[in-house]
Amino acid sequence: MKITKVETFRHWVDWCNWLVVRISTDEGIVGWGEGSLHGAMDGVDATIQEMGRGLIGLDPAGPENHWHRIYNSWRWRGGSTFMTALAAIDIALWDIEGKRLGVPVYRLLGGAQRKSIKAYASHWLSGVRTPEKAFEGAREVRKRGFSAFKFMPFTFEGLRANEASEFALAADIMAAAREGAGDDCEIFVECSEFLSPRTLCRLEDALIGSRPGWFEEPVPFENAKVMAQLQQQIRTPIATGERLLIRQEFRELFEQGGCRIAQPDLMHAGGITEVRRIASFAETYCIPIAPHNSGGAIACAATMHLVASIPNFLILEQMEDQRHVRDAASSRPIELRDGHFLLPEGPGLGLDFNLDAMEKYSPQPQPARSRPGSLWW
Repeated sequence: MKITKVETFRHWVDWCNWLVVRISTDEGIVGWGEGSLHGAMDGVDATIQEMGRGLIGLDPAGPENHWHRIYNSWRWRGGSTFMTALAAIDIALWDIEGKRLGVPVYRLLGGAQRKSIKAYASHWLSGVRTPEKAFEGAREVRKRGFSAFKFMPFTFEGLRANEASEFALAADIMAAAREGAGDDCEIFVECSEFLSPRTLCRLEDALIGSRPGWFEEPVPFENAKVMAQLQQQIRTPIATGERLLIRQEFRELFEQGGCRIAQPDLMHAGGITEVRRIASFAETYCIPIAPHNSGGAIACAATMHLVASIPNFLILEQMEDQRHVRDAASSRPIELRDGHFLLPEGPGLGLDFNLDAMEKYSPQPQPARSRPGSLWW
């Protein structure tokens, strides 16, 4: 079997472009990957094309071998553009490997330790600014079968206007969400790097009575030492890692105790091959994995196969508001039942990307994201 073509396709969904890659072979087997970076998409696309030229005519067997060959052949490697492109290629090669052998990808990774994968509804309660709406939204997520969700109970603008008032409102919103969700629901708090060590401690004081499950990326991810100092000061687990791209970048975080939950993104951190190693590395430090999972159908399916095969999996992100688009993009919709993904059983990833169904989602220029220029001190 030889690789004959590497193609990319883009589709605008909600607030970003999904970028998928299709690798074709001379025996008719096709592999699908995804590299939907929420940023320099043109750079990712161009890098995939460049990597793809080096794959033409090669046997696709051995995804890990191809990963190392591509990674080590680029002198100026690394960074989000390069690692996202490599992830897209890697996922597609694992898909081909499974289809070629007639087995699901999770079988290639050592077998499934679980076939029901607990999920949480992400970006839930978006824009909610009253306890009443938080209560209603929490009741709704339970009706949908989830026993966990994530939201941001404060805004940067609110903190800038009146910090004490914003934390008081956050406490009321969180308490209402807890009442609506019940004591048996995990409520994770997104911080989006908006806080500082001082303000994170204040936020925990405000929310601790409602038992937050984690604080996600409270401060910029680059400073593992500060993250570690914070984790020692607060009771609530810190979850981070979605912007770390290779296992070496997790080393300082793990060694210093900078988090209690690691969140590598398979779509950006080098694909199945590299995130599998990150998960193994995290296991050494008794750290569970809760992958960042904000992509489309292909990235979601690939992540499911990986987390099914690792011992230290905790929970998987589900972009609930995009479920209908993701299902339309799948030749076989990913099944969610009672707040759990059901592992696909077909060969490879267990699904293909439905280009026909996604024709109406025309690509758009990625807008520049407007974010505050600094922490809220």
